[in-house]
Amino acid sequence: MLGLTVAGSYLAARHASVDRDATAASAFYRSALRSDPKNAELLDRAFISSLADGDIEEAVKLAERILTIDKNNRVARLVTGVHQIKQKQYAAAQPNINQSVRGPITDLVATLLSGWASYGAGNTPAGIATIDKLAGPEWYPIFKDLHAGLIFELANKQKDAGARLERAYKLDDSALRVTDAYARWLSRNKDAESATAVYENFDKKLARHPIVVEGIRETKAGKKLSPLVDSAQQGAAEALYGIGASLTRRGGEDLALVYLQLALYLNPNHSLALLSLADLYETVKKPQMAVKVYERVPANSPMKRNAQIQLATDLDSIDRTDDGIKILKTVITDDPKDLEAIMALGNIERSRKKFVECEKTYTQGIDASAGEAKTNWLFYYFRGICGERSKQWATAEKDLKKALELQPDQAHVLNYLGYSWIDQGINLTEAMTMIRRAVEQRPDDGYIVDSLGWAYYRIADYENAVKNLERAIDLKPEDPTINDHLGDAYWRVGRTLEARFQWAHARDLKPEAEELPKIEAKLRDGLSDDTSNAASADKKKDDGKGG
Repeated sequence: MLGLTVAGSYLAARHASVDRDATAASAFYRSALRSDPKNAELLDRAFISSLADGDIEEAVKLAERILTIDKNNRVARLVTGVHQIKQKQYAAAQPNINQSVRGPITDLVATLLSGWASYGAGNTPAGIATIDKLAGPEWYPIFKDLHAGLIFELANKQKDAGARLERAYKLDDSALRVTDAYARWLSRNKDAESATAVYENFDKKLARHPIVVEGIRETKAGKKLSPLVDSAQQGAAEALYGIGASLTRRGGEDLALVYLQLALYLNPNHSLALLSLADLYETVKKPQMAVKVYERVPANSPMKRNAQIQLATDLDSIDRTDDGIKILKTVITDDPKDLEAIMALGNIERSRKKFVECEKTYTQGIDASAGEAKTNWLFYYFRGICGERSKQWATAEKDLKKALELQPDQAHVLNYLGYSWIDQGINLTEAMTMIRRAVEQRPDDGYIVDSLGWAYYRIADYENAVKNLERAIDLKPEDPTINDHLGDAYWRVGRTLEARFQWAHARDLKPEAEELPKIEAKLRDGLSDDTSNAASADKKKDDGKGG
């Protein structure tokens, strides 16, 4: 950071903020602030960046400075109040939290935090009264009943706790945290069968959630499960997590980031908050930041396996593929029937053109799933792709037909198999019918529309080829292969100037290495009469990501 001017640090920080790199933004803003400590805008930006980066202790220091200038800064009040809850300074936290309100979301957060602060200060009735007097949107009651129930539970008022948790559960029996909290209460205060029934009801709606799977296993073993939270700090963290996760799903990433970071400040091992934060980073296309969060999920968490699978996928996306593959192989070794991990491994291998390896991986998935369930058409489909790409057409065709048998109208399978036949000049009538069916189902899929256009090209119907390839370009203008295909079709109908434009555009869009010399040759020499297959026919049939 040495040598940067205030202006330089500010501009670097702004760039980092636009790029959603909170770590760099925070460092640059603090650097600028050291040179211009009375600059209120720099102070505010450094504060928000530190908060977004999860450096809450630094954010607390900056919040104190902000409040000397602007005592009504709501976010600074919230951060100060959360810090005081962490320090068990419950009475001091109350006024700061109460001054952080601004709208329906912040009102709810402040009310729940205030309720937990009252409980922490030894005044459960005041905490419950604070929560109960809040009125607002129709989504308030489930949060109010859940947290009132959790407070009653820690205050050892089990009858009151059960009534509130049951009420929350009846409001929404598909809410994971409500289900978990109520089932845990039932396991201790009623019986294991009732707790198991609550978990199993959730499992029917969303099968195999790790927390629910563990709950079913433990309640069936007769265990009395501990409460969802065991302190005022954890209760406050749960409130921040619950609303932060909800905001993430609704597109409110910036505020969600603040709440999730504060939740993790209070409870660093909150697995669901960690996964929500990582998911948020993935949403804003920051996989390198998601990787750091997934690595923080505790080894003993039921969510660790899920985190490892997502971690591997993100590692692959930042070109640490070998690390991702190693993690997935460890997960699969621990559970050879983990279909999600097997699928993730196969998909990474396929995307990296490890076709022999991915064929073996998808075979493992077929074997683990007994191979016949309709939902497992994907294993056959992807294995078929790997077989075709590794020049094992006989086995690939068999797999693609099996996938189509399990899922008769699946557009991607129809497209891939039909295209492969046309590419080989066989089963032309059936193949064209299949591709048309795929386009009917997915008329806005540029890759599948490209397949239809290229199929027309392969049977020398160049007018229809042009028509469909122009449509595909409208849908996927930046795809090099579709531009290449359209160039070929233009050439065949005599539109040679436009053909050279499309080839030049395809060249500039960074086609795969083996395609570049072919495109350059066409730019130099055009298409000769016997090169109807000059463009690569197999590049965009479908890699399992689109047509």
